[in-house]
Amino acid sequence: MKSCNYHVHVKQESEICRMKMRKADWLKIGALAIVFSIGLVWSYQILKPKRVLPIFNPAQLDERLVDESVQGKGIGHTTLPFALLNQYGDSITDADVEGKIVIADFFFTTCPGICKDMAVQMRRLQEAFKDNPSIILLSHSVTPEIDTVAQLYDYANMQGAIKGKWHLMTGDKPQIYKLARQSYFAVLDEGGNGDEDDFIHTENFVLVDKQKRIRGFYDGTVAEDIDRLMEDVRLLLVE
Repeated sequence: MKSCNYHVHVKQESEICRMKMRKADWLKIGALAIVFSIGLVWSYQILKPKRVLPIFNPAQLDERLVDESVQGKGIGHTTLPFALLNQYGDSITDADVEGKIVIADFFFTTCPGICKDMAVQMRRLQEAFKDNPSIILLSHSVTPEIDTVAQLYDYANMQGAIKGKWHLMTGDKPQIYKLARQSYFAVLDEGGNGDEDDFIHTENFVLVDKQKRIRGFYDGTVAEDIDRLMEDVRLLLVE
Protein backbone atom coordinates (compact mmCIF):
# COMPACT_ATOMS: atom_id res chain seq x y z
CA MET A 1 0.00 0.00 0.00
CA LYS A 2 2.86 2.28 0.86
CA SER A 3 4.51 1.50 -2.47
CA CYS A 4 1.37 2.43 -4.37
CA ASN A 5 1.06 5.75 -2.52
CA TYR A 6 4.71 6.46 -3.26
CA HIS A 7 4.23 5.95 -7.02
CA VAL A 8 1.12 8.15 -7.03
CA HIS A 9 2.97 10.88 -5.18
CA VAL A 10 5.91 10.75 -7.60
CA LYS A 11 3.51 10.87 -10.54
CA GLN A 12 1.76 13.93 -9.09
CA GLU A 13 5.08 15.70 -8.54
CA SER A 14 6.11 14.89 -12.09
CA GLU A 15 2.86 16.31 -13.43
CA ILE A 16 3.29 19.47 -11.37
CA CYS A 17 6.83 19.90 -12.76
CA ARG A 18 5.59 19.52 -16.32
CA MET A 19 2.87 22.10 -15.66
CA LYS A 20 5.41 24.51 -14.23
CA MET A 21 7.66 23.98 -17.25
CA ARG A 22 4.77 24.59 -19.64
CA LYS A 23 3.88 27.78 -17.76
CA ALA A 24 7.49 28.96 -17.87
CA ASP A 25 7.70 28.16 -21.58
CA TRP A 26 4.56 30.18 -22.27
CA LEU A 27 5.91 33.10 -20.24
CA LYS A 28 9.12 33.02 -22.29
CA ILE A 29 7.16 32.87 -25.54
CA GLY A 30 4.99 35.78 -24.41
CA ALA A 31 8.01 37.87 -23.44
CA LEU A 32 9.68 37.15 -26.78
CA ALA A 33 6.50 38.13 -28.62
CA ILE A 34 6.36 41.44 -26.75
CA VAL A 35 10.02 42.16 -27.49
CA PHE A 36 9.49 41.25 -31.16
CA SER A 37 6.44 43.54 -31.42
CA ILE A 38 8.30 46.44 -29.82
CA GLY A 39 11.17 45.85 -32.22
CA LEU A 40 8.84 45.94 -35.21
CA VAL A 41 7.24 49.19 -34.08
CA TRP A 42 10.62 50.76 -33.35
CA SER A 43 12.02 49.67 -36.72
CA TYR A 44 8.98 51.07 -38.53
CA GLN A 45 9.32 54.42 -36.77
CA ILE A 46 13.01 54.59 -37.60
CA LEU A 47 12.77 53.42 -41.21
CA LYS A 48 9.49 54.99 -42.40
CA PRO A 49 10.01 58.09 -44.57
CA LYS A 50 9.16 61.33 -42.79
CA ARG A 51 6.45 63.45 -44.38
CA VAL A 52 7.85 66.46 -46.17
CA LEU A 53 5.65 69.33 -47.33
CA PRO A 54 5.75 70.11 -51.05
CA ILE A 55 7.09 73.42 -52.35
CA PHE A 56 4.53 74.97 -54.68
CA ASN A 57 5.61 76.82 -57.81
CA PRO A 58 3.28 78.36 -60.43
CA ALA A 59 3.75 75.56 -62.96
CA GLN A 60 2.34 73.02 -60.47
CA LEU A 61 -0.87 74.91 -59.78
CA ASP A 62 -4.25 75.19 -61.45
CA GLU A 63 -3.71 77.88 -64.12
CA ARG A 64 -6.82 79.67 -62.88
CA LEU A 65 -4.89 80.46 -59.68
CA VAL A 66 -1.85 81.86 -61.47
CA ASP A 67 -1.52 85.28 -63.03
CA GLU A 68 -0.40 85.17 -66.67
CA SER A 69 2.81 87.00 -65.79
CA VAL A 70 4.12 84.02 -63.80
CA GLN A 71 2.42 81.05 -65.44
CA GLY A 72 4.87 78.29 -66.31
CA LYS A 73 7.46 79.23 -63.68
CA GLY A 74 8.71 75.87 -62.49
CA ILE A 75 11.06 76.60 -59.61
CA GLY A 76 12.18 79.38 -57.33
CA HIS A 77 8.90 81.15 -56.63
CA THR A 78 8.89 83.25 -53.46
CA THR A 79 6.30 85.68 -52.17
CA LEU A 80 6.60 89.27 -53.34
CA PRO A 81 7.76 92.33 -51.39
CA PHE A 82 4.96 94.44 -49.94
CA ALA A 83 4.32 97.55 -47.85
CA LEU A 84 0.94 97.88 -46.12
CA LEU A 85 -0.59 99.30 -42.94
CA ASN A 86 -1.91 97.17 -40.11
CA GLN A 87 -4.77 97.85 -37.69
CA TYR A 88 -2.55 100.14 -35.60
CA GLY A 89 -1.44 102.21 -38.58
CA ASP A 90 2.02 100.64 -38.42
CA SER A 91 3.86 100.00 -41.67
CA ILE A 92 4.23 96.25 -42.27
CA THR A 93 6.60 95.12 -45.00
CA ASP A 94 8.16 91.89 -46.19
CA ALA A 95 11.14 92.74 -43.96
CA ASP A 96 8.88 92.29 -40.91
CA VAL A 97 8.16 88.67 -41.86
CA GLU A 98 11.74 87.80 -42.80
CA GLY A 99 12.63 84.39 -41.36
CA LYS A 100 9.08 83.72 -40.17
CA ILE A 101 6.40 81.20 -41.09
CA VAL A 102 3.47 83.13 -42.58
CA ILE A 103 -0.21 82.17 -42.75
CA ALA A 104 -1.96 84.54 -45.16
CA ASP A 105 -5.55 85.13 -46.19
CA PHE A 106 -7.72 87.73 -47.95
CA PHE A 107 -10.91 89.08 -46.38
CA PHE A 108 -13.01 92.22 -45.81
CA THR A 109 -14.59 93.45 -42.60
CA THR A 110 -18.10 93.90 -44.03
CA CYS A 111 -18.23 90.38 -45.46
CA PRO A 112 -21.57 88.78 -44.49
CA GLY A 113 -20.54 85.22 -45.37
CA ILE A 114 -17.37 83.15 -45.35
CA CYS A 115 -15.15 85.76 -43.68
CA LYS A 116 -16.86 85.05 -40.35
CA ASP A 117 -15.88 81.39 -40.59
CA MET A 118 -12.38 82.36 -41.70
CA ALA A 119 -12.02 84.63 -38.67
CA VAL A 120 -12.99 81.74 -36.38
CA GLN A 121 -10.23 79.60 -37.86
CA MET A 122 -7.70 82.45 -37.71
CA ARG A 123 -8.48 82.78 -34.02
CA ARG A 124 -7.79 79.06 -33.61
CA LEU A 125 -4.44 79.45 -35.35
CA GLN A 126 -3.57 82.48 -33.24
CA GLU A 127 -4.36 80.58 -30.05
CA ALA A 128 -2.36 77.53 -31.15
CA PHE A 129 0.77 79.53 -31.98
CA LYS A 130 0.44 82.67 -29.86
CA ASP A 131 3.60 81.90 -27.89
CA ASN A 132 5.76 81.18 -30.94
CA PRO A 133 7.29 84.36 -32.42
CA SER A 134 8.34 82.41 -35.54
CA ILE A 135 4.72 82.30 -36.78
CA ILE A 136 2.79 85.33 -38.00
CA LEU A 137 -0.72 85.80 -39.42
CA LEU A 138 -1.38 88.23 -42.29
CA SER A 139 -4.93 89.11 -43.31
CA HIS A 140 -5.21 91.36 -46.38
CA SER A 141 -8.33 93.46 -46.92
CA VAL A 142 -9.71 93.17 -50.45
CA THR A 143 -11.78 96.33 -49.93
CA PRO A 144 -9.10 98.70 -48.64
CA GLU A 145 -11.17 101.71 -49.68
CA ILE A 146 -13.65 100.66 -46.97
CA ASP A 147 -11.29 98.96 -44.54
CA THR A 148 -9.41 101.94 -43.20
CA VAL A 149 -6.97 101.63 -40.32
CA ALA A 150 -9.73 102.68 -37.92
CA GLN A 151 -12.14 100.10 -39.37
CA LEU A 152 -9.51 97.36 -39.11
CA TYR A 153 -8.71 98.39 -35.54
CA ASP A 154 -12.31 97.90 -34.45
CA TYR A 155 -12.61 94.63 -36.35
CA ALA A 156 -9.30 93.32 -34.95
CA ASN A 157 -10.45 94.10 -31.40
CA MET A 158 -13.70 92.28 -32.06
CA GLN A 159 -11.72 89.24 -33.24
CA GLY A 160 -9.26 89.36 -30.37
CA ALA A 161 -6.26 89.85 -32.66
CA ILE A 162 -3.01 89.91 -30.68
CA LYS A 163 -0.72 92.84 -31.48
CA GLY A 164 2.33 91.67 -33.39
CA LYS A 165 0.86 88.20 -34.04
CA TRP A 166 -2.12 88.83 -36.30
CA HIS A 167 -1.82 91.77 -38.69
CA LEU A 168 -4.99 92.88 -40.48
CA MET A 169 -3.74 95.01 -43.34
CA THR A 170 -4.96 97.69 -45.72
CA GLY A 171 -3.30 99.89 -48.30
CA ASP A 172 -2.90 100.20 -52.03
CA LYS A 173 -5.58 98.05 -53.71
CA PRO A 174 -3.56 97.13 -56.85
CA GLN A 175 -0.71 95.99 -54.60
CA ILE A 176 -3.00 93.79 -52.48
CA TYR A 177 -4.58 92.24 -55.57
CA LYS A 178 -1.14 91.64 -57.08
CA LEU A 179 -0.17 89.80 -53.90
CA ALA A 180 -3.30 87.64 -54.16
CA ARG A 181 -2.70 86.73 -57.82
CA GLN A 182 1.06 86.79 -58.32
CA SER A 183 2.42 86.07 -54.86
CA TYR A 184 0.07 83.78 -52.89
CA PHE A 185 -2.09 82.42 -55.75
CA ALA A 186 -5.08 82.60 -53.46
CA VAL A 187 -7.91 83.25 -55.94
CA LEU A 188 -9.30 81.23 -58.81
CA ASP A 189 -10.67 84.09 -60.90
CA GLU A 190 -8.37 86.10 -63.15
CA GLY A 191 -9.94 89.45 -62.28
CA GLY A 192 -8.44 92.76 -63.28
CA ASN A 193 -5.62 94.91 -61.99
CA GLY A 194 -7.09 95.93 -58.66
CA ASP A 195 -8.98 98.92 -60.03
CA GLU A 196 -12.17 100.24 -58.46
CA ASP A 197 -14.34 97.69 -60.29
CA ASP A 198 -12.13 94.72 -59.44
CA PHE A 199 -13.12 92.41 -56.61
CA ILE A 200 -11.73 89.13 -55.34
CA HIS A 201 -13.08 86.83 -52.68
CA THR A 202 -11.47 83.62 -51.48
CA GLU A 203 -11.56 81.26 -48.52
CA ASN A 204 -7.99 80.07 -49.11
CA PHE A 205 -5.39 80.22 -46.37
CA VAL A 206 -1.82 80.03 -47.68
CA LEU A 207 1.16 78.66 -45.74
CA VAL A 208 4.56 80.21 -46.48
CA ASP A 209 7.84 78.96 -45.00
CA LYS A 210 10.77 80.95 -43.61
CA GLN A 211 12.31 81.10 -47.09
CA LYS A 212 9.09 82.72 -48.45
CA ARG A 213 8.13 79.59 -50.40
CA ILE A 214 4.51 78.43 -50.58
CA ARG A 215 4.05 75.10 -48.79
CA GLY A 216 0.28 74.61 -48.61
CA PHE A 217 -3.26 75.75 -49.39
CA TYR A 218 -6.21 75.25 -47.03
CA ASP A 219 -9.92 76.01 -46.92
CA GLY A 220 -10.21 78.61 -44.17
CA THR A 221 -13.87 77.76 -43.55
CA VAL A 222 -13.26 74.08 -42.74
CA ALA A 223 -11.98 73.15 -39.28
CA GLU A 224 -10.46 69.88 -40.49
CA ASP A 225 -8.41 71.73 -43.08
CA ILE A 226 -7.12 74.06 -40.40
CA ASP A 227 -6.22 71.05 -38.25
CA ARG A 228 -4.09 69.91 -41.20
CA LEU A 229 -2.59 73.40 -41.46
CA MET A 230 -1.57 73.27 -37.80
CA GLU A 231 0.17 69.95 -38.34
CA ASP A 232 1.95 71.33 -41.40
CA VAL A 233 3.16 74.36 -39.44
CA ARG A 234 4.62 72.01 -36.83
CA LEU A 235 6.43 70.13 -39.60
CA LEU A 236 7.93 73.38 -40.87
CA LEU A 237 9.12 74.26 -37.37
CA VAL A 238 11.37 71.18 -37.29
CA GLU A 239 12.22 71.13 -41.01
